[in-house]
Amino acid sequence: MISYQFFVCRVLKQNMYKTGGYRSQFNYYYERVSFILFDPSSIHSMASTSASSVQKSFKYDVFLSFRGEDTRKTFVGHLYHALHCRGINTYKDDEKIKKGEVISKELITSIQDSRFYIIVFSKDYASSSWCLDELEKIIECQRLTEHTAYPVFYDVEPTHVRHQSGAVEEAFKKHVGKEGAGRWRGALSEAAGLAGWELKNTLNGDEAKFIQAIVRYISLELRFISPSFDQKLVGIETRVNKIVSSLRVGLNDPCMIAIKGIGGGGKTTLAKAVFDHISCQFEGKSFVENVSKRSSFGLKKLQKQILKDVFSGQCIDNNTEMQRMRNTKVLVVLDDVDNIKQLEALAGSPSWFKPGSKIIITTRNEQVFKPHQVKLIHDVNQLLLSNDEAICLFSRYAFGGEIPIRDYEELSSQVAQYAAGLPLTTKVLGSHLCGVDKDGWIDAIDRLKTIPEQETLETMELSYNGLEDDEKKIFLDVACILKGEMKDEAIRVLECCDFHAKRGLRVLEQKSLITISNDGRLGLHDRIEEMGKNIVLRLSPGDPKRYERLWIKEEIEDILKNDLGSEAIRCIKLEDTDLSSTIIMKGLRKMNGLRYLYVNTPVGKVEVNEVWQYLPDTLRSLHWPGYPLGCLPKTFQANKLVDLAMVQSNICQLWEEGQTKALEKLKFLDLKYSNLTAFDLGMTLDLEMLDLKKCYEFLELHMPLTPLKLKFLNLSGSKVSNPNFRLTPHLVKLTLSIKDVKHLPDSICKLKHLKYLNLKSCKLLEQLPTDIYKLHGLEELHLTKCFVLQEITNNICMLKHLKYLKLTSCSLIEQLPEDLGRLECLEELYLITCMSLQDIPNSICNMKCLRYLHLPHCNLVTELPEEFGRLHCLKELNIEGSGIKYLPATIYRLRDLCIVWSSGQLEWHGFTSLKKISKYTASSYVYSCE
Repeated sequence: MISYQFFVCRVLKQNMYKTGGYRSQFNYYYERVSFILFDPSSIHSMASTSASSVQKSFKYDVFLSFRGEDTRKTFVGHLYHALHCRGINTYKDDEKIKKGEVISKELITSIQDSRFYIIVFSKDYASSSWCLDELEKIIECQRLTEHTAYPVFYDVEPTHVRHQSGAVEEAFKKHVGKEGAGRWRGALSEAAGLAGWELKNTLNGDEAKFIQAIVRYISLELRFISPSFDQKLVGIETRVNKIVSSLRVGLNDPCMIAIKGIGGGGKTTLAKAVFDHISCQFEGKSFVENVSKRSSFGLKKLQKQILKDVFSGQCIDNNTEMQRMRNTKVLVVLDDVDNIKQLEALAGSPSWFKPGSKIIITTRNEQVFKPHQVKLIHDVNQLLLSNDEAICLFSRYAFGGEIPIRDYEELSSQVAQYAAGLPLTTKVLGSHLCGVDKDGWIDAIDRLKTIPEQETLETMELSYNGLEDDEKKIFLDVACILKGEMKDEAIRVLECCDFHAKRGLRVLEQKSLITISNDGRLGLHDRIEEMGKNIVLRLSPGDPKRYERLWIKEEIEDILKNDLGSEAIRCIKLEDTDLSSTIIMKGLRKMNGLRYLYVNTPVGKVEVNEVWQYLPDTLRSLHWPGYPLGCLPKTFQANKLVDLAMVQSNICQLWEEGQTKALEKLKFLDLKYSNLTAFDLGMTLDLEMLDLKKCYEFLELHMPLTPLKLKFLNLSGSKVSNPNFRLTPHLVKLTLSIKDVKHLPDSICKLKHLKYLNLKSCKLLEQLPTDIYKLHGLEELHLTKCFVLQEITNNICMLKHLKYLKLTSCSLIEQLPEDLGRLECLEELYLITCMSLQDIPNSICNMKCLRYLHLPHCNLVTELPEEFGRLHCLKELNIEGSGIKYLPATIYRLRDLCIVWSSGQLEWHGFTSLKKISKYTASSYVYSCE
């Protein structure tokens, strides 16, 4: 980011060259605009042009010209020290080299090799022919575009230097008549006309502040003309500017930000680039690398480093009181922090720092900065390289250019795909393949498929090594087995195996080892997944039967076919196998430590010899879509089984006729789309979830005499006619399809914990129970294909916590309750294809939380309430296919409202900026009020 003060500085400087103005005038503006920030994007092109136009590189940033006897040990000594502490490479001539009257070739070379010149005019400056020769050479170089000279009028006035009057005239007398006198006078006059600083009229003559102002200005000038980013980095400038803008550099509010993400994701590189880009705008700076590793030698040493950096190497003895920085505006980067104690020791409190200071933390573990209430968080997992950026970065290291050379385009694309956006992996592989022939490339890419790139893995494994044993096992289960599963499903599987899954997954997410998508699905970066699998494989290299987790189809099938199973195996995930069920069950016989089994076989009934029907008794979680048998094996005790899922299976009863085995630990049973006909809940008193969706032959659900722990029940599509819910008081989510009854069972209204009720294809249902208001906790209500339901009881309006109401194809409902607006918590209302519905009650306008209102294909609804504009929270209105012809005038009050309707109707109402939305049909458009 480039500050506004910086931009103003250069504009004023250019103007002062024309007018001959002095730094005192500049200082007035400098002091007053220094707190304003300029949008970096608006001057990016200017800065780039300036940087690109400078072809020459310089040995020195600054050359100091001065009369040694006047200022060497005072002003110039302090100025040199301040420039040096800011990292500005400064040339100050050694008095030992000054011999004779003629300026040396060494000094001429140093002048030519310097970007900026600071000429310190003192009373006796003009008495030295050496100084005047220096000045003459400086003015000669200053006329070139690469160099800039700045006069500093220390104890003389600019007009005296310009006209060689006053003290300058007295000093210059000894040169009158000499050969170079005319040239020297010209150089003095020209130098005095440059924009410069006059001590007497700047900052009230405060010499210390005066020096700091000069140093700050030179720092900013160097930042403007010098590219601050490693030219091999790709896309870094955009990412840096994003972070710098959030830091609000220049404003005095304290700011602490975190850059978090996976190892190899570029956190350190990004933090370093930000540090290099803005450090010149702070009074002190410190970049502390590898905090996690170096903290093992003591945090006191790191505290001492920060203080030493900030105070430019000044002696700090053993005083590591970090509060010493409270009078200095600092920039501190703490790289790779992995422990709260590290942050507490190095940046414990905002009171340690002067307002305007900025602290940047990089970490793999977001738990580190939460106690500090860091609100500005940048996740590098969301800033990984795009495909084009990855290929560009890779090409710079592999070919020394922006794009792959001819015949290497496809191979480069494969490498970039393997790196999956990780900068470290991309750079390492680019460097490794640089200069390698095509056969070597092909061999290296093939090798990556089986042997991961080691340097990146070692970096990423630091996060894994910091986990507790329980967390390590959870991570390996996710990497090898559960990637892509829904979070709730994964928690269920892991908790079945006695893991503290919720906490464990939270820790993994905080350490950037896993991600959880917006729809709740577990994800891992490809290289993180590879790391996890590599950890499992290297414990018993080349011996799959010793692996704790098996996921490679060919290896699993080989073990099963050849009866190579062992007690070491804990988890198996076998997808889309063609192995017969007999071979699978036979191959499981030696796996007496197996806790998780997922097998996916083709749907269809398969006969398995009773001798080979087997499942390990150690199983905690069993998922077998397409399970071929009609019941569980007779020998299977299932006394540790917690989770059983056999979707689209042939199972019609859990045990053979005559067998009654209680599943005492079973909590989750998913048999949807199976052939199950009856189920006795008395066998599973701890059951919490029973999903029998579309078990079309299911007839009987037997209830025990004692209350159950059941929380989730799905009977949609079944033939159960009159379920009794008196013994399921803990139900939270209920889905029913009772096709042959006119009324719901009374017991349904006694479910005080029910939050979700879905009545699906209750085709003969005539009315909802009048006691429905007793479902005090109900938040979501679905009524689908209730073809003879004629009205919605007014008592529904007493459901104070209802947030979601959806009626679909309820074709006989003509009216909604007049008091529907009493549902003050309702956020979503969907009335879809309700062909007899005639109007929307006016009370709907009282719904303070309503965000979505959909009325598609309600063709008898012809108008919306006049006070529709009172629905201030409404975000989306869908009236496609309805009978509505006109919109109420008040609708124009609603900002950012999306209206889904036909394009012709929207245009007729004056909405001309239309945008087609893919999720709706071809005739649906959206208008956004802006």
